[in-house]
Amino acid sequence: MTLEQDFTGNKCKPPTQKELKWIESFKKLAKRCPESLWLYSAGGTMNVMKKPKDGKIMTESGGVDSDNIIGTVKIRNDGGDW
Repeated sequence: MTLEQDFTGNKCKPPTQKELKWIESFKKLAKRCPESLWLYSAGGTMNVMKKPKDGKIMTESGGVDSDNIIGTVKIRNDGGDW
């Protein structure tokens, strides 16, 4: 993403250099995430989840097992779909 990207129609202003730097840093951090971990956003809380021994991150009913939460990250987020 660059500042030259077309933001016509967006309700927000184009990202600043500081914001772009933060996004790139977050992408780099994501590349270092162990395969055993994943993020799950629910109710405005960013949860760090650990895959269970069987590797299934979803329950039989299609939900997420909250017993697999190993931490939370305090960052504004939303778990809703578009």
